[in-house]
Amino acid sequence: MLNGKKVVVVMPAYNAEKTLRKTVDEIPRDIVDDMLVTDDHSNDRTAEVARSLGLKLFIHDKNLGYGANQKTCYREALKLGADVVVMLHPDYQYPPKLITPMAGLITSGMFDAVLGSRILGGLAMNGGMPVYKYISNRCLTLAENMLTGQKLSEYHTGYRAFSREVLLSIPLLENSDDFVFDNQMLLQVLHFGYRIGEITAPSVYTEESSSINFSRSVVYGFGVLKTALQYMSQKYGLAKFPIFDRNGRKLAV
Repeated sequence: MLNGKKVVVVMPAYNAEKTLRKTVDEIPRDIVDDMLVTDDHSNDRTAEVARSLGLKLFIHDKNLGYGANQKTCYREALKLGADVVVMLHPDYQYPPKLITPMAGLITSGMFDAVLGSRILGGLAMNGGMPVYKYISNRCLTLAENMLTGQKLSEYHTGYRAFSREVLLSIPLLENSDDFVFDNQMLLQVLHFGYRIGEITAPSVYTEESSSINFSRSVVYGFGVLKTALQYMSQKYGLAKFPIFDRNGRKLAV
């Protein structure tokens, strides 16, 4: 519990056998009430490691995609009664100890969602972020800020915390099952008027870090720009899209 609120950490996993234990070992147990892993049909021993650690485990019977993995994570966390859900990649790319301040910014009532930004503090390159990823991150973020009128330092971090209200209110089930899910979700949070905060989250890139290859990065980039254009079109009444429809499909708990 943190400020009387239940905190649940969710870890969308795919082939995280080598890093899951290290990640879990650093999760602050004094404020985290539950931890769960959703295994998106891994080819390694991710599920076995999760069981050995006593984590709540949900396994997809086939690979559904990163976005679908998150949908399962959030649904199951809400079923556990979470007031705050923190998504942490189990590849040890992001520092688990930041769960406390991220969750605290939500339980204090200051923000509805919090991002662990790799860009704030200028530490992304020091942590080993590939040059092409850094450049694309900065260019896409600039474009999105211009199209949405926001001033976020980045839209592409996988370290995020959300209030229960946010997860129940936005039409998450209208989103892609692929990597662009992350971006769609953030723009939904903005579209429906929720407050987003950011903190510096130094990241570390290793051989075990989850990442998408260059070709899929290009597809993701075009998906990001498409989503931002949809956001702008919806905002100015030029068109309507299911992902920004208040009556769209939401998580059922």
